[in-house]
Amino acid sequence: MTKDDTKKKDAVLLAMLPEVPFDGWTRAGMRKAAARAKISTGELDTLFPRGTRDLVAWFSRWADRETVAVLATKRLPRLRTSERIALGVKTRLQLLLPNREAVRRAFSLLALPQNVPLAAKLLYETVDMLWHAAGDTSTDFNFYTKRGLLAGVYAATVLYWLDDRSLGATASEEFLERRLAEVLAIPRVKNLVTRLPDVFGLLRTLRPRRA
Repeated sequence: MTKDDTKKKDAVLLAMLPEVPFDGWTRAGMRKAAARAKISTGELDTLFPRGTRDLVAWFSRWADRETVAVLATKRLPRLRTSERIALGVKTRLQLLLPNREAVRRAFSLLALPQNVPLAAKLLYETVDMLWHAAGDTSTDFNFYTKRGLLAGVYAATVLYWLDDRSLGATASEEFLERRLAEVLAIPRVKNLVTRLPDVFGLLRTLRPRRA
């Protein structure tokens, strides 16, 4: 994908987000957003061939990309690994806070049976991004263990965050801290690993092959 394509896809997404709380993730909304971004219908179809599914996926990947950019400005080496992970999740949720209703509607779309594989792939991409941003260099089973455990924490935190009405979603940050403290405790990790074989199998299938 070229930088120009990335800019155009970002432009459509950012033009679409303010309308999603009212109209949802729809093809009609995409066409209106493309018009505001000065992108033709034909080009829109090329950028997002699967329509709203592609745009929702781009929304998730845009948030991942923005999170990485923000974390790059932080002094992560001074933090413990658990603190880096917590900061990564908090950063992503803070970036998404102005568009929380769009996230809610994206969840509804991804919950449809035909979209569950895409939802799993996007969740994997996010937790993989968070671990890489935290400096993780693990391999083999430890790689999947970390991502499997964080996937559960992250998904639970987002569901809590969607209905969090505390100022600045601070209650969600406290919820996150509690969940991370639970899963990062070594004895509990060992117990949880034995209960999550299907999660790790799924993560292996989703992990992109590296050259």
